[in-house]
Amino acid sequence: MATARVLLRRGSAAVRSLLPTHGTATAAMAPAAARLLQAQTHSSQSDAAAASKPKRTKTFSTYRWNPDHPEKPQLQNYEIDLGECGPMVLDALIKIKNEIDPSLTFRRSCREGICGSCAMNIDGDNGLACLTKIPSSSASATITPLPHMYVIKDLVVDMTNFYSQYKSVEPWLKRKDPSPNPGKEIPQSKKDRSKLDGMYECILCACCSTSCPSYWWNPETYLGPAALLHANRQIFVVGMHLLRLWNVKQNGMNTMQDLELYDEYGKSSFGASILNAALWIQDSRDQYTKERLDAVNDEFKLYRCHTIMNCAHACPKGLNPAKQIESIKKLQLQ
Repeated sequence: MATARVLLRRGSAAVRSLLPTHGTATAAMAPAAARLLQAQTHSSQSDAAAASKPKRTKTFSTYRWNPDHPEKPQLQNYEIDLGECGPMVLDALIKIKNEIDPSLTFRRSCREGICGSCAMNIDGDNGLACLTKIPSSSASATITPLPHMYVIKDLVVDMTNFYSQYKSVEPWLKRKDPSPNPGKEIPQSKKDRSKLDGMYECILCACCSTSCPSYWWNPETYLGPAALLHANRQIFVVGMHLLRLWNVKQNGMNTMQDLELYDEYGKSSFGASILNAALWIQDSRDQYTKERLDAVNDEFKLYRCHTIMNCAHACPKGLNPAKQIESIKKLQLQ
């Protein structure tokens, strides 16, 4: 601001030196000079107000560990003036890294709650730093890595096991029949698409899995909330929809809805494959329901979930993985 004031003074002095002495020209140039002088006054007032405003400092106790110097992990305190920082925890971390300690290491990317990179534990709760507001209820905040994960450095954890479990559920469409429209996308009705709500929004941040005690105790064998949520996207029930189709096949069409249902699915090999599977699926485009259910039907992969519901509390997208896991368990009983 001091530099700006110097330039402003120079500019106003230059304007005054250029003002002619005769009346008409002086009257024409006077408003411009007045605006420059007024801006200078406002700038000085703003500086004075900023200097008189009390600082709102907050201490961020941040987990530090460096593999190059494998000493005991510790919490390092950083003082931040919240008046010069953005409102989110990620803003504070970026300010620390840019202005105080460049060695602080953490993941971040989109800053919009889309990529899931900045997942960490903030004051005891898992969440995304970019979506978590800096707590104003206390003078300090504690930031640590996601719990019960191997730490690579500081706030960066090793996600290898998490992604391997996600890969194990084969989270992609698998079909036994060719696409009804070769070279184009597989059609899906709006009603079938709506059944995926509450599952497809997962951004794989691992907040849910690392908040689950069962995942802490059995990280190598229990798939965890995130992986099972994606598995359920592929294998969960569209119960009444396919049950009605079965009734249409067995008992004939009784209503206009039955006729529309038969026309859409009953005449196709896709509909026949679903019926032959004898199990229902959530994503109407997938045809490997039974195989997917068999793959997760394990004492540890699925049944380590005890419905503690930490996952639903921790999810930054407001999803409920425990509900989807319970749906898979019900399917196994059918």
